[in-house]
Amino acid sequence: MSVSRRRFLSGAAAGAAGTALTAGLLVEGGRVDAAAVTSPDASAASHPFHGAHQSGVLTPGPAAKQSAACFAAFDVTATGRDGLTALMKTLTDRARALTAGGPAADAGLGYPPSDSAVLGPDIPADGLTVTVGLGASLFDDRFGLAADAPKHLTPMKVFPNDAPNPAWTHGDLLIQLCANHPDTVHHAIRDLTRQTRGALQLRWKIDGYNSPARPSGTGRNLLGFKDGTANPTGSDAEALIWVDDPAEPAWTHGGTYQVVRVIRMLVEFWDRVSIDEQQNMFGRRRDSGAPLDGNAEFDTPDFAADPKGSVIPLDSHIRLANPRTDDTARQRLLRRSYNYDQGVETNGNLAAGHIFSCYQQDIARQFETIQTRLIDEPLTDYVQPFGGGYFFVPPGVTNERDWYASALLG
Repeated sequence: MSVSRRRFLSGAAAGAAGTALTAGLLVEGGRVDAAAVTSPDASAASHPFHGAHQSGVLTPGPAAKQSAACFAAFDVTATGRDGLTALMKTLTDRARALTAGGPAADAGLGYPPSDSAVLGPDIPADGLTVTVGLGASLFDDRFGLAADAPKHLTPMKVFPNDAPNPAWTHGDLLIQLCANHPDTVHHAIRDLTRQTRGALQLRWKIDGYNSPARPSGTGRNLLGFKDGTANPTGSDAEALIWVDDPAEPAWTHGGTYQVVRVIRMLVEFWDRVSIDEQQNMFGRRRDSGAPLDGNAEFDTPDFAADPKGSVIPLDSHIRLANPRTDDTARQRLLRRSYNYDQGVETNGNLAAGHIFSCYQQDIARQFETIQTRLIDEPLTDYVQPFGGGYFFVPPGVTNERDWYASALLG
């Protein structure tokens, strides 16, 4: 017999509220091969910093999503438009240097060292990507940007099953760091906060890790199920995430909207649920990741052949999130999510869960439409979104003279 979250939360809510970030429920996205990189050669890996789009949204290669991540939201404390411009240029300079790697500068005797030395004297690139997003609150009257706000950028919507904690939501600016090892992520956030002191104030931060594929295919979330099996790839993904709408401000073209939702998972209570009930809630087999009407992880479920939900329940996660109809094809989005473990809640339960992150052209058309279908799905008894926000990721830094959001601020 399953243990209901609603019954459990009478004793657990206090501990749950203070730990996690605002999240969205698990959304059936598209395939991302997520093998962890652990070989010594991984430290030499790098992703291009310059380009039409920011790195860290789509990362090509056999390890398409790095093993470690950090999502850090900030309040901008810089003064005026000139101060904001200077901040963006500093972030660009540091991100360019950190993602390239190389020896730390010698500050000279009698001065604080220029680098923390967490990674040693020669900083490895280690597959680091730095992705900068702008929150709706940045487009207020402080910097004169209201008229240039992205068309679909709003404060994060609260859904009926959410339990938002104000200390873990929103932010003027989001920095997403991904790398092959967690010390590289720590080194990067430490460098960036040091170099932007006085212009940025940390609002909330959470570190995540990517589970390797076991035994193959896609990595797993902390409920034990494969996560991101149906993620779009290639040109399919490109057509769903990059903004090119003529109705949008011109500076946004080539950018993308990012949703981050931090979700606490009630893992102790999930572990008491029968395997049959768990699989029916997801609509997939736990061992292989195959849909309940299939044999392998990447088999396509045939919902049309099962109109009454006799095999894959009508309220299963994969059926609600991605109905696989012509009408819902443009609602798909690109997921780039991570697991998190923050120790122990005040009530003694594990403070662990899921950092849901996704990219799209239109939050209302894509994420919010999907999330609305997931209201009151059976999984809501075992997950509790409590933090995060909506952000707009500007286009990429095109060359050595360019900088983040230059088309907005230049």
